[in-house]
Amino acid sequence: MPEEEIIGCCKKLKLSRNLADMSQTTEGESHQEYLYKLLSAELKNREQGRTAKLINSAGFYSIKTFDGFRFDEITLPSDLAPESLKSLDFIKEKKNVIMYGRTGTGKTMLSTALGVSACQKGIPVKFYRTAALVNQLSEAKKAGTLGTLLKKLNKASVIILDEWGYVPYDRTGAQLLFDYLSEIHEHKSIILNTNLEFSRWVNVLYDEQMTVALVGRLMHHCYLLLFPGENNRLRESSINDLYRSIASTDKKEGH
Repeated sequence: MPEEEIIGCCKKLKLSRNLADMSQTTEGESHQEYLYKLLSAELKNREQGRTAKLINSAGFYSIKTFDGFRFDEITLPSDLAPESLKSLDFIKEKKNVIMYGRTGTGKTMLSTALGVSACQKGIPVKFYRTAALVNQLSEAKKAGTLGTLLKKLNKASVIILDEWGYVPYDRTGAQLLFDYLSEIHEHKSIILNTNLEFSRWVNVLYDEQMTVALVGRLMHHCYLLLFPGENNRLRESSINDLYRSIASTDKKEGH
């Protein structure tokens, strides 16, 4: 049968053109085995195409894997093993992952590896430098296209926010980011990388009440990963300090 006719059939059936090429080289001991090999190759081709599309649309700076990452150099929660994290169970459970530590300690690499692994499993991801997303939200609000941007964001099951708090944010954008993260709470997984203790997040969001609300939501179902150079003061005191600060402010206003 001419290859052109096979290509035509593939087009009508919405199969890849590669199937026509593979039909010329695939062998099988029976018609059934031959057909199975062709269809299996087509499924694999489609899966690779979907993965490539997800990775390309995610916005990663570069592609990273878990190869070479030293889990023994970071502190994981007692109820989270490296293999469990790599299995991406936290995404199914709609849990968040917050990575805290100094610049250059591997937060971006690990969050990217998690994002790429998610794409390979067919899970859509969006990866942003936080400042870039804040600016996009603010500009979309001004241009009247905020709904379009949010629709794009909502296609992802995982939102990765890198470099949280590294630079000052636009106030309008910061408010919009707070609104969006509050909206997706318990509906999507958020991976957030930061070098700021929770008590200093007010410098990002500009409002203490908004800050404590966001910290509470993010930490509600969350794994906190500590990177080299951090002591346990973050886990033990930052949230309590923040709440005490809010309580003190409320008492003063009550008087």
